[in-house]
Amino acid sequence: MSELNRRQMIGALAATGAQLAFPARAQSPAPKFGFDDVLARARALLAAPFEDAIPRLPDPFDALDFDTWRDVVFKPDHAIFRDIGGTFQIQAFHLGFLYRRAVIVNTIRDGIAAPIPYSTSLFSYGKLKVDKPPSINTGFAGFRLNFPVNEPHIHDEAVSFVGASYFRFLGRGQQYGLSARGLCVEAGTNKETFPFFREFWVETPTAGSNRIAIYALLDGEAATGAYRFDLTVGQESTMDVQATIFPRRDGVKFGIAPLTSMYLTGENDRRVRDGYRSELHDSDGLIIHNGADEWLWRPLGNPVRERMTAFFDRNPRGFGLLQRDRTFESYQDLDLAYQNRPSYFVEPAGQWGEGHVELIELPTPDETNDNIVASWTPATPPEAGQPFSFAYRITSGLDMPRLAPNGRVVHTFEAPARALGSSEPDSAGSRRFLIDFAGGDLGYYVADPGQVEAVGSTSKGKVVRTIVTSNQHINGLRVLFDVALQPGETADLRLFLRANGRTLTETWTMPWSAPTGT
Repeated sequence: MSELNRRQMIGALAATGAQLAFPARAQSPAPKFGFDDVLARARALLAAPFEDAIPRLPDPFDALDFDTWRDVVFKPDHAIFRDIGGTFQIQAFHLGFLYRRAVIVNTIRDGIAAPIPYSTSLFSYGKLKVDKPPSINTGFAGFRLNFPVNEPHIHDEAVSFVGASYFRFLGRGQQYGLSARGLCVEAGTNKETFPFFREFWVETPTAGSNRIAIYALLDGEAATGAYRFDLTVGQESTMDVQATIFPRRDGVKFGIAPLTSMYLTGENDRRVRDGYRSELHDSDGLIIHNGADEWLWRPLGNPVRERMTAFFDRNPRGFGLLQRDRTFESYQDLDLAYQNRPSYFVEPAGQWGEGHVELIELPTPDETNDNIVASWTPATPPEAGQPFSFAYRITSGLDMPRLAPNGRVVHTFEAPARALGSSEPDSAGSRRFLIDFAGGDLGYYVADPGQVEAVGSTSKGKVVRTIVTSNQHINGLRVLFDVALQPGETADLRLFLRANGRTLTETWTMPWSAPTGT
């Protein structure tokens, strides 16, 4: 029936007074907020000029120092989701100190997103006096999610998002140390910028659940982006990250899945002394599981000048910044408990293609600065305006024995190189590295280390000698690895252990520069 005939029939029936009955139209359910909504906002930001202005904060928040800002805390009895038993609770961070850019924090209930309105009643201000309450749309610096991480009835901080695109999360028995970031831009160069999250959306959790979803909108001078974070809290907590970024311009060096940490002093780098504490670091090494199924261990350092190292790869299986030394005696810090700092390990979802894991080490005079950055850099920079998607999982753990399933490096020391039985060191361009390996099958060879071969190499100079000896204190082996370079030369060193053609350990790798001499 044509539309004209249909209208004529309805008109005729109406003229006779007949009752018309039409089938009820089904009501379409309201669309649920999700990743596509954040993606649309990221595209809209891309189409608009980048807005970087940060309005002045209202008094007295514009002049807060760290201690005063830290005293402004969210009231626990006002925590969002506190009415849902045994699961996550939101507590916001107040603007002030370094955190001056306001972000919007939304909750998602039944698929509907709604912002959390700012109110001074949400916070305790310590000694700070607030004469005039800021407006309801003031926003927040960020937020944290509390959860019964360590005990069933105590809500500890499980994850926090505050400052630029930084976030960090914990598993059981861990204390905050290193951080992760959503994205880094031109890290280690004079063109570095810091993208930031403008807005968050937090899914309402299920009662008793240890999982929660968080969406975030990224913006910055170099890119916009949409992110989804799926946090699962446990003995080892995991964060599954799904992201799509939109570069604003071509040729940008992006760091994917960046991790940021601190290394001041330790057993293999004692350039900076710190009184009674012989070691002071949030992480002591970079681990890489490359596409060829090789495990690499690179001890961290606090160099005299910036040092950048690239580990070229295709389809990496994972990388991370680890804190392997879990012995209190190494740190002797009763308050900061560096032995409980978590390790973060990144595992790509899918194939990331060609690129490199980039390690940046910056000089620092004290422990207040994060001077270590590790990330994945694609070989070909993403095109301007085109979506670039990636996904990965970060695991936060302590020992994580599945990483480097064979023998692993547990100590790295340096000393003057010298021949056996000699009290005189070799030439000024030589150095001895003492590397302790333990775990895997190494305990089998402690009684007869002569069965084990140390396979060492240097990109410049020469390997003078390698000696394998037992170290019963770790139920493993110690290698004396002597290398000689020309004065002023820098080389990449590598060493692993094998027996009867079978690889027994991960590969230790480290840069070394011979002194220039006088």
